[in-house]
Amino acid sequence: MQASLVLHGERLQLQTWDEYDGIKTAVVGLLSGGMSGFSLLHSDTGGFDAAAFDKIPVIARSKELLMRWMELNAFTVIFRTHDGLVPEISAQIDTDKETLSHLARFGQVYKSLAAYRKTLVDQAAKVGYPVVRHLVLHYPDDPNVYNLRYQFMLGPDFLVAPVLDKGVKTVQLYLPAGEWIHLWTGAKFNSKQGKWIGVSAPLGKPGVFFRDGAVFGEQLVTQLKALDVL
Repeated sequence: MQASLVLHGERLQLQTWDEYDGIKTAVVGLLSGGMSGFSLLHSDTGGFDAAAFDKIPVIARSKELLMRWMELNAFTVIFRTHDGLVPEISAQIDTDKETLSHLARFGQVYKSLAAYRKTLVDQAAKVGYPVVRHLVLHYPDDPNVYNLRYQFMLGPDFLVAPVLDKGVKTVQLYLPAGEWIHLWTGAKFNSKQGKWIGVSAPLGKPGVFFRDGAVFGEQLVTQLKALDVL
């Protein structure tokens, strides 16, 4: 078996916010799997495992959790929704107009990244690079990136810090050295030696940055403006 073989895998997360088998582990799984040789990884949007006792929901995703998971997976290899193990107790993509609109919004984001994602999948096939990457792969000399668990790179150009906690509308993230542009506002951040920042992240606007000068970053902005997503 050659090292360049592209592998695909997935985990079945609980429909929860927790770090033991919920949405947070979807991110950890992407990072650890990528470092372990799995180039193409994803999670079910909204998680899969749910549970009820006498028809009373015990583990079931909320609408907010489902929407935040949409935001996360739009920046991964596969953007796939799932009814879940017990569909009748969990929020669904067609729960109401808001969930459908959110799905459409991040479906457009995912589609707009298609050309860039293709280059990353081609790299995965040729040399085994993961599509979703831990920051250490691009910034090995920065000791601050080694323990990062809940943010990731999509290829070399995009940095993503999804919202992974209930009711949270800001994210704290680490920007490695360089010039970075906030996707949703166009604000520029100069990180000469790497720094921690806080950024507003209401529903529909997870923490997403791209490197200043990145061609695919500018293309994404242009496409999302044309689609009235930005």
